Amino acid sequence: MDHLKKLIREIPDYPKPGILFYDVTTLLKDKKGFHTLIDELCEHYDGHQIDIVTGVEARGFIFGPALAYRLGAGFVPVRKPKKLPSKTVSVSYALEYGTDTLEMHEDAVQPGERVLVCDDLLATGGTASATVELVRKLRGKVEGAAFAVELTFLNGRKKLPGLDVFSLIQYDK
Repeated sequence: MDHLKKLIREIPDYPKPGILFYDVTTLLKDKKGFHTLIDELCEHYDGHQIDIVTGVEARGFIFGPALAYRLGAGFVPVRKPKKLPSKTVSVSYALEYGTDTLEMHEDAVQPGERVLVCDDLLATGGTASATVELVRKLRGKVEGAAFAVELTFLNGRKKLPGLDVFSLIQYDK
């Protein structure tokens, strides 16, 4: 996937000094790169029964619906607090400094529905793990977690034990 990696802009010291930010917007604007990314992510899940794809705010809203469409599944947004109009379930999780919360409509996933968790990037795994917890609160079955990019050196997979975790592009440092 080196050809896709070349389409991702690297921005040093963003959002704070010492952080190297991987900007996927440059990949998204490349029509061949974006098509390849979605096709390759979907290929991994061909033959799997997926009922729902979740997309985590905000860039998961880009990848999730495209995967859902190709996989013949529905799409469910996972949002920050007070962004969804109906009753929600929520999960709070630890960040490096503080906590964050994610919400999903309480009727978004029905018991037994097979769910694919999707986001643009897997880093420390906190957001993905919280999304898995939301799906399980609603008694959905998490079939896997799909990411465009994974920062393998942050070991985010460890927070997703027993799941089929798939990322297309990996950064080792």
